[in-house]
Amino acid sequence: MITIIDYGLGNIKAFVNVYDRLNIQTKIAHKAEDLKDATKIILPGVGAFDYAMSQLNASGMRDELDKQVLGNKVPVVGICVGMQMLAKSSDEGKLPGLGWIDGKVKLFDENRIQFKTLLPHMGWNSIQPLRNNKLLDNITEQTRFYFLHSYYFICNNEEDIISNTEYGITYASAVNKNNIYGIQFHPEKSHSGGIQLLHNFAKL
Repeated sequence: MITIIDYGLGNIKAFVNVYDRLNIQTKIAHKAEDLKDATKIILPGVGAFDYAMSQLNASGMRDELDKQVLGNKVPVVGICVGMQMLAKSSDEGKLPGLGWIDGKVKLFDENRIQFKTLLPHMGWNSIQPLRNNKLLDNITEQTRFYFLHSYYFICNNEEDIISNTEYGITYASAVNKNNIYGIQFHPEKSHSGGIQLLHNFAKL
């Protein structure tokens, strides 16, 4: 059962639509009880870091989420701001993150960006897979994904990074530690590449 956390942020319906096309069952979690039978968990996120963390903390699902992910080792993937929430902290706010992956979130330095649009990093970009990882099966450097963000994840342990992306600097666009995954881009908006990645997550 792929359970998608609905704490007021993220394009929940888009994930449901992808998995419907793949004939994979999903469930939307609105309260702690909804997480108890999860075999995979998606933590979506859009907007500001502190607002996302405050919404999750206020949802009543935080303790059960920690239990399922850290205690029961249920695979989880954080998407966009959901990935950034995996860190210990963010320069975008003052609240602590989930702290599941040792890292912090920083604002891109516009002085190093050579593109006209500067921030946010918005639109299609490729990723560079760094090692074999089941989440990235059948995804190559030619596969493009949709990005929309102004902050990026810095891992303190390089072995937690499974893909990089270039945008002024080289930064971590996907991370993995044990059963915990994070992706900075939006697979639910990324057509065939995103469908492949979400299918890979379902098969973990």
